[in-house]
Amino acid sequence: MADTLSLFTSIGLSEQKAKETLKNEALSSSLKEAVIQAQRVNGASGVDKAMGTLLYSMASRLKDNKRLTFLSDCIAQRKICSELQLAAALDFVKSHPADPISQKEFDEACGVGVVITPEQIEDAVESVIKTHKEQLIKERYRFNMGLLMGEARSALKWADGKVIKNEVDVQVLHLLGPKTEADLEKKPKAQKAKVAETDVKVKKEEAAVNGDANFVEGRSLMEQLRGEALKFHKPGENYTTEGYVVTPKTMELLKKHLEITGGQIRTRFPPEPNGILHIGHAKAINFNFGYAKANDGICFLRYDDTNPEKEEEKYFTAIRDMVEWLGYTPYQVTHASDNFQKLYDLAVDLIRRGHAYVCHQKGEELKGHNVPPSPWRDRPVEESLVLFERMKKGMFSEGEATLRMKMVMEDGKMDPVAYRIKYTPHHRTGDEWCIYPTYDYTHCLCDSIENITHSLCTKEFQARRSSYYWLCNALDVYCPVQWEYGRLNLTYTVVSKRKIIKLVENGVVRDWDDPRLFTLTALRRRGFPPEAINNFCARVGVTVSQTTTEPHLLESCVRDVLNDSAPRAMAVLEPLKVTITNLPQDKKVDVRVPNFPANEAKGSHTVPFTNTIFIEQSDFREVMEKGYKRLTPDQPVGLRHAGYVISVQKVIKDSKGKVVELEVTCCSTDTAEKPKAFIHWVSQPLVCEVRLYERLFLHKHPEDPSEVPNGFLSDINPNSLQVISSALVDTSVKGAKALDKFQFERVGYFSLDPDSTADKLIFNRTVTLKEDPGKI
Repeated sequence: MADTLSLFTSIGLSEQKAKETLKNEALSSSLKEAVIQAQRVNGASGVDKAMGTLLYSMASRLKDNKRLTFLSDCIAQRKICSELQLAAALDFVKSHPADPISQKEFDEACGVGVVITPEQIEDAVESVIKTHKEQLIKERYRFNMGLLMGEARSALKWADGKVIKNEVDVQVLHLLGPKTEADLEKKPKAQKAKVAETDVKVKKEEAAVNGDANFVEGRSLMEQLRGEALKFHKPGENYTTEGYVVTPKTMELLKKHLEITGGQIRTRFPPEPNGILHIGHAKAINFNFGYAKANDGICFLRYDDTNPEKEEEKYFTAIRDMVEWLGYTPYQVTHASDNFQKLYDLAVDLIRRGHAYVCHQKGEELKGHNVPPSPWRDRPVEESLVLFERMKKGMFSEGEATLRMKMVMEDGKMDPVAYRIKYTPHHRTGDEWCIYPTYDYTHCLCDSIENITHSLCTKEFQARRSSYYWLCNALDVYCPVQWEYGRLNLTYTVVSKRKIIKLVENGVVRDWDDPRLFTLTALRRRGFPPEAINNFCARVGVTVSQTTTEPHLLESCVRDVLNDSAPRAMAVLEPLKVTITNLPQDKKVDVRVPNFPANEAKGSHTVPFTNTIFIEQSDFREVMEKGYKRLTPDQPVGLRHAGYVISVQKVIKDSKGKVVELEVTCCSTDTAEKPKAFIHWVSQPLVCEVRLYERLFLHKHPEDPSEVPNGFLSDINPNSLQVISSALVDTSVKGAKALDKFQFERVGYFSLDPDSTADKLIFNRTVTLKEDPGKI
C-alpha cells in the first residue's frame, strides 16, 4: 500500500488525493497499471506532473481496460498531450471496440502530431473579431466574449484554450481600449414579456398538429425523447454503451443488424397477457412507442405469452385496446410464441456449446439462501441433449426436470431456468408444446430476433442486464442494448394483479375496470382522457430514478384537458324544488347555454326554463352566515345563463322541518341589482344516477406494513363510492354515448358510464373542478 501511495505521489498527486484514490480499488488498480506502463516507456523518473494528470484522468474515465496499455503508451510517448486530445482518444477507443486499432485513424481523430503555431491562433482570432467587429464596438465589453472563443476553437480544434483566450483578450483590448466606467456598470436585466394565455393555447395547438399532442408547460414528451435528448446510443453503435459486452463476433453481428434495419430505431412493448394494464404501464407505453415515434422508428407490441396457465384472450384484447386508446399504433403485433421453435433450437445450441444442462432439483429444495451448486451442472452435453428431448416429448412430470443456464451467479444463487415443464394447453399453439421458456431466456432472444435497437425496461430489470447480454453472446446472436428507467408508482393505490384480484374477490371493487382503481381500463371508464395520461407521463419525465407520485398531479392533467374539451351542462345532485310564482305555469323559454363559456365560438345548446326549477340544496340557507353569497330569505341570487335574479318569498318544510320547496319571484338581470353570486339550475330535467369517487385507500402506502399493519384490505376507505340515484341533469346530455365527457357547471367533470341505458343515464365523476373540493 505504501509503495502504491509513493507511486501516485511521484506523478504529482497530493498525498490526500493519492489516499482517496487508494480507497477506490478499481481506479487504484487501473492507475497503477497505467503509471507502470508509462515508466516502462520513459523510465521511473520520466513521468512528470502533466503526464501524471493525463494518466489519472484516463484511468478514471476509461470504461474498457483492455485499451489501458495502448492509451498509457500514447500518453507516455507524448502523442496525447492535452485533455482535449485525451477526450478524443477515449471517444475513439469507445467507438472502435474491435481489434486491431488503426493507428493512422486514431492519430487523425486525436490530433496526434498536429502543431498549432501562435501565428495561426493570431490569424484565427483576428478573423473571428472581424466578423463581429460592428457588434463588438456597439456592445463593447458587454459582448459575449465566449462566442469569440468558441468560434476560434472551432477553427483550430487542437489549439490550447488558454492561449486562445489570451489572444482574444489582447486583440479585444487593442480594438476597444481599456474598460471605462460605463463598461463596468451592471447590464440591466431585460424584462420578461408576459406570455398571453392565447399564445400558450396556440403553442398547444401547434404541438398537437406536429404530433406533439402531449405538450405540457416545459417540454412535450416528444421533445424529451427526440434525438440525443436521452443520450442513448445510435443504432449499430451498441458498443458505445457503458456495460455492453463486446465479443469477437459483435462487429460482424452489428453489421448484419444494420443491413436488416437500415439504421432505424426499433423498440418494443412486451406485456404479459395475464392481467390488465395499469398507470405504470402507461409510462412504459409512452416511453417505448414515444421514443420510436419521436425518432422516426418503429415499435412492436409483443405479447410475452410463455405462461399458458395465467393467460386469457380478454387480456390480449384489452392490452391492444389500451395501447391504441393512448394514441399509438404498433408497427406489428407479435408473440413470444411465434418463436417457440426458434427458441427451442437455440436452447439445443446452448446445450451443445456447454452453456446449459438439464437439472432435477425441485423447487422446494431451492428455497432460502446459499443453495449449493446443482449436482447436474457438469453432466455431459450429450446426456443433457437427450434429456431435453425427453422433456419436449413429455416423458417427465411437471417439476421433475428443468433446463438451466450455466451463468456465473452470485454465491448462493441457482443457475436461472431456461425451460420448465407445463402440461397446460397454450392459447395459440394448443398441445404442441409441454415445455415453455422463461422470461429470462425468452426476452433477450425475442429482442434479438426482432432486431430491437433499444430494449427499454423498468429499473427492477437492471439486475438481469448481465444475464441478458450473457445469453445473446453465449449463442453468438445479435445483442440489443438494455436501458432501464424509473418505474412510475402512485400513492393511495395498488396495481399488482394478485392484489386487484383480491379486491374483486372480496367485493371491494366490481372488476378490473372499477373507476376507483388505477388500471387503464378503470381510468378510461372514470373518464380520464388518454391525452391527460400521456401529458402526465410527460410531466413525470423519463427519469432513471423510481418515481412515486400523488394522484392529484394526474388529476391536474385531466382537468387541463377536460377544461378545453368537455362541453358544459347543468346538473343538480341534491335537488331543491323552486317555484317561480310570478311566471305563468305554461310558460316555457329556451335558454341558450354556451358549450364553452370562455369560447362561445365553439357552439351552444338550449335548455328549457319554466316556472319550476331545481337548485342544489347547498345553494340555499335559511339562516344567513357571514361570507355566504348564495340564496337566503334576505339575499337574492342570479340564475346562470337565464338572465334572471330570484328572491325568496316563502320557505316550505316537511313534517320534520326539512326545507322541501321554495317559492320565489324573479326579475330580469337588466333591472335587478347585481347579485353576489350566480348558481346553476335545471328545469324539466332528466333523472340520472351519479357515482362520486374518492380514494380507495385511507393511507398513502396501503401495501407498507409499517403504515398499514393489517394489510391493504384493512385500509379500504368506506366512503370511496357514493351513489346518488336521483340526480337531475339538463336535457342537453340526452343523446350522449358511453364515455362522453361533460363539465357539470360548478360541480365537476363527469363521464357517461357504459352501464347507462336509454331509460337511465349513469355518470361517473371523473375529477372535481378544483384540487380541493372545499374550495368549490
